Amino acid sequence: MKTMKVLSIFGLLLVVALFFPAPILTRAQEEQPEGAQAQPLSIFTQYPSRIIGFGEVVTVPLKLFSGTAQTVILEVENLPSGWNASFRGGSQVVDAVYVDGENEATVDLRLEPPADAEAGKHEMTVVATGEREKAEFTLIVTIKEKLPPRLSLTVDGLPTKRGSPSATFNFTATLKNEGGEDLLVVLSASQPNNIQVTIQSAGQEVTELELPANESKDLTIQAEPLVTLESGEYPFLVQAVAGDVKAELELAVQVVGEGVLNVTAPDGRLSGQALAGQESPLKIVLANNGSAPLRGIELTSSEPSGWSVTFDQPQVAEIPAGQTVEVTARIKPPEKAVAGDYVVTINARPLDSKLESAEFRITVRTSTLWGVAGIGLIALAVAVVSVAVARFGRR
Repeated sequence: MKTMKVLSIFGLLLVVALFFPAPILTRAQEEQPEGAQAQPLSIFTQYPSRIIGFGEVVTVPLKLFSGTAQTVILEVENLPSGWNASFRGGSQVVDAVYVDGENEATVDLRLEPPADAEAGKHEMTVVATGEREKAEFTLIVTIKEKLPPRLSLTVDGLPTKRGSPSATFNFTATLKNEGGEDLLVVLSASQPNNIQVTIQSAGQEVTELELPANESKDLTIQAEPLVTLESGEYPFLVQAVAGDVKAELELAVQVVGEGVLNVTAPDGRLSGQALAGQESPLKIVLANNGSAPLRGIELTSSEPSGWSVTFDQPQVAEIPAGQTVEVTARIKPPEKAVAGDYVVTINARPLDSKLESAEFRITVRTSTLWGVAGIGLIALAVAVVSVAVARFGRR
């Protein structure tokens, strides 16, 4: 009987151990080691020293933490005379904050100096008082006269750029906020005839940007022709405006003429004739269809193997805009050249400009003397055959 009683008690203990271990373990985990202390109350702000202007209100974000859940009373000691201080939790005015022992609590301190507050440093103490502990820190607010709003816009290098009628012109400029307040700056540029002017910051086109006090931004001002421009100067104005503050920059693009070379023939047909083994003249026309002179035009050629090409005037000193110059190339195919069409390329390269070329189709003829000799040989062969037929035909 005693044995059965012992077994029943043992079984009951086993069931309790299997099915109800969690509360026991939880209570054991919740118990802190003997001698351990909770983290003390603390209050702080990321920027404990602030600079403001006359008549400016300052808001100071505060953070509180404690290893013990408790309600904390807030106050400001040594507040300068005439100043007003209040704590804000959300949109409400508060004088205490609850810390839950695990997470930081946040609250804002709003400070309003009087209109006649003196310039200089003003020290005060922010105090947090808990149930059994206290924390504090010193907050310094310096009042000084802020610089009035001011913008400057300057160009790096010359304000005028030169280029061809189809070139894109890029200017680098610096926009600086020289005042004591952050500004939202609106950017704009006048648009010359047939030119599109855009303003870019960090590779992106912009029409406005935020510019903190005493900071600057690099700008790229791009003037892109919409058509081929005529020679002349195209001025435009770039403006940066923030409220009543404005900065301007006068820029200009100067379009200079550009020579345009064309290699052709007097009648426009790129063809000619040559006799095998003999020099044959080929007339070439160099035309400047641009708006500026072409200088130092050098003539070269590419021809079939065994051919020779020479120029009466291998270099032309200058071709004025809208004018033409005629030169002669002397082409000599080899004596054994086969009759037919060949291609000879005439190249012309002006000084400081690109190479221009034209392909001429050259028809090669062989000498007439060889033709006569051939006909004679054929006639002689026919005569020999005729004599042979007549003689042997009688037999």
